[in-house]
Formats: sequence, C-alpha cells, structure tokens
Amino acid sequence: MKKFLAVLLTGALIAGTLTGCGGSSKDDKVIKVAASATPHSEILEQVKPILEEQGYDLQVTVFDDYVQPNEVVESGEFDANYFQHIPYLNSFNEEKGTHLVNAGGIHYEPFGIYPGTKASLDEVADGDSIAVPNDTTNEARALLLLQDNGLITLKDDAGLEATVNDIVDNPYNLEIVELEAAQVPRVVGEVAFVVLNGNYALEAGYSVAKDSIAYESTDSEAAKTYVNVIAVKEGNENSAKIKALVEALKSDAIKTYINDTYDGAVIPFE
Repeated sequence: MKKFLAVLLTGALIAGTLTGCGGSSKDDKVIKVAASATPHSEILEQVKPILEEQGYDLQVTVFDDYVQPNEVVESGEFDANYFQHIPYLNSFNEEKGTHLVNAGGIHYEPFGIYPGTKASLDEVADGDSIAVPNDTTNEARALLLLQDNGLITLKDDAGLEATVNDIVDNPYNLEIVELEAAQVPRVVGEVAFVVLNGNYALEAGYSVAKDSIAYESTDSEAAKTYVNVIAVKEGNENSAKIKALVEALKSDAIKTYINDTYDGAVIPFE
C-alpha cells in the first residue's frame, strides 16, 4: 500500500512539474509591451510577424500618457514599454523610485518648431507665445531648440535640465506656455508657434520634413541623447524574449519600414 501511494505521489509531482513548466514556457513566449500610439505601436505591429516566426506572441497595448507605461512595467504587469528616451527614463526613475533600464535603442524623433498662428520665425514679434512640453527632459529639449534658432538664450550650464527659469535673454519677451506634451498640438490656433515631440507631431498630422519651421539635425547631440528605447524592469534586459524583441525592432525590415513611412520624423538608431 505504501509503495502504491509513493508511486501515486511521484506521478502527481511529475505531472505538476510538467504542467508548471508548460505554463512557464507559454509565458516566456508572450511579450506584453506598453507603447505610445504613434509611431511606437505602429512599428510594433510590423514586428509581430517577425516574432511569430520565432514562436513569440507580441501583445501591444497603447497608452496616451508618459506615466502609466512605466508603472505597468515596474509592477510586472507588462514585460516592456516603447515610448521614451533615456533622459526621461532616468528622470522617471529618480522621481518615482522605479527600477527601469534601457534594453536597446530603437529610433529617435527630431524635435521640431511648428507653425501656430504664424508661419515663419521671421514673423516673431514682441510678446508672442510659444507652447512647449512641460515634462523635465522634453521641456529642456524644446528650449534648447528655441535657443539654437536665436529666440532665447539659456544659462551656459542649463543643458538637459533647462527650464524657463534658466532663460537669461529673451529679446522678444516671448511667453513660454508649458503644457502636458499631448496638449501642445491642440493649441496651434492660440499661440504663435508650438514645439512638438516627434510622436505627437505625427499624431497631429505633421511631417517634420514638410511642416516644421526648424528641427534637430540628424547628427546633433540631441538625436544621440534622445534615442527612444525599449525599457524593462532591471534584471529582465537579458531575457530571451526581450532580446528577441530588440533584435526584431533593429532588423533591416523594420528600418526600411520606418524610413519609408515617417518622412524623416522617425529615424532608425544605429
């Protein structure tokens, strides 16, 4: 009787182990990614068939803000996110106490100055208003672009943490209107100019090459600094499925898709 029970228990343990392994294996083949709508989720849709050939099920969920995608990766609800650059990632970790890391740089999106009520920087006048994103790193990037085009001057050491408080010369007495990034395109009829993130410019129907008044050059330090990355919770960056995701996103097929689709608004990162 004891021998019979031992056989039953052994069989149950083996069955349980096999079932557990099966569940783990299935989970390892599902890649849940939180992403911004444009261009991130669109690029990820192109990656799905590449990953399917390797047995992976890429599941993409679109978020319309810059906070939740990091929170759901930190909590473990999602495997990765694709929407942000490294300065924002570092700033978020510092402010929120999260533990997110860069698993691979994929593309960058040139910041641009776009027309509002005025079509050219030659038309700038005293007291004009310019809308910029209000989150720390993107505001600095916007202000640096305004400086590069002679509209303001910042403190020498302001750099990537520049805010409106770092403006030391404002010859046109410009009003810098600070808004949540997604709101900036919505005020084009109310301000002289807007400075837009690449993805929000795309969502608003703007082409960097055709519609912007000025934008960051492809060889600029900003382009290298603000590469958009796949972010994961620390410790997961070397997992097989994250490596597969990054490799697929950096494939020649995806580079071709990006170059053919976004008219210079999105550029593959080498």
